[in-house]
Amino acid sequence: MPETIISVRHLSKSYKIGASALKDLSLDIHRGEILALLGPNGAGKTTLISIICGLVNASSGTVTVDGYDNVTDFRISRSKIGLVPQELSLGAFDKVINTLRFSRGLFGKKPDDEYLHQILKDLSLWDKRHSEILALSGGMKRRVLIGKALAHEPVILFLDEPTAGVDVELRKDMWILVRKLQKLGVTIILTTHYIEEAEEVADRVAVIHNGELLLVDDKDNIMHTLGKKQMVFELAQTLSVIPQSLADWSLELSANKQQLIYSYDPYKQNRQQTPSNIDSLLKAITDAQLKLNDISTSQSSLQDIFVQLVNKQS
Repeated sequence: MPETIISVRHLSKSYKIGASALKDLSLDIHRGEILALLGPNGAGKTTLISIICGLVNASSGTVTVDGYDNVTDFRISRSKIGLVPQELSLGAFDKVINTLRFSRGLFGKKPDDEYLHQILKDLSLWDKRHSEILALSGGMKRRVLIGKALAHEPVILFLDEPTAGVDVELRKDMWILVRKLQKLGVTIILTTHYIEEAEEVADRVAVIHNGELLLVDDKDNIMHTLGKKQMVFELAQTLSVIPQSLADWSLELSANKQQLIYSYDPYKQNRQQTPSNIDSLLKAITDAQLKLNDISTSQSSLQDIFVQLVNKQS
């Protein structure tokens, strides 16, 4: 069994106006994993992160961080966490290296410029180490935030939309650094609107909507369980209706009436009466005297599955 480093139990957050940001949410985060926290705007992702980091009080429920309660043992639990927030909150006239030094000192860590210099190099900030924050671009400021979060050598790193609105170069640097940190044993929790990035880097995915946890599972299991493949048959003619002889295949006719679409699960056999052998389907199409111009296939992405889950709950 994977070791749990963050345990969230029956967490709820309500505001005086009556809105509920989180509803009885429970979640275990495994030591050393990369967990992608996905959800539409207002789903509760940032609220959950803020409560775990001790920045917002929960209405009910508990959080433990590496075995420490994040309320009664706040200082210890918070020292284990690095947080990269969405907002660019930095001192305009501070120098980059001094920003990292100050952040490290806040957590009571001894000075270690060698460690901080390596962070700056990993984030392509070495040439900017003596620059004032005011002189940096938005993407560079985002890099400084990441450096600040890593300055005190946390064992857990939260990345709240770390690549939103930044250049492609930073996004590549970010994911290289994330993988490097994971190899060093750091647990990483990220939220992102670039779901293809989550699909690429995450070990597990959690989907939140309207303050509730809809799903949490290994990324590969989600793709296998909820994903599907589609085979598109491009017809040489236009159809008004699908021939009755193909009824058992549950085919769909495209809007332009020139494609037959067959959806199937590539990971498990269909247990219903619908045939699952592609050769048999091709023979059935030929027997129905339909001529084909082309055949193509596509597979569900994590984005497709995410949209499907959220729409189902809306």
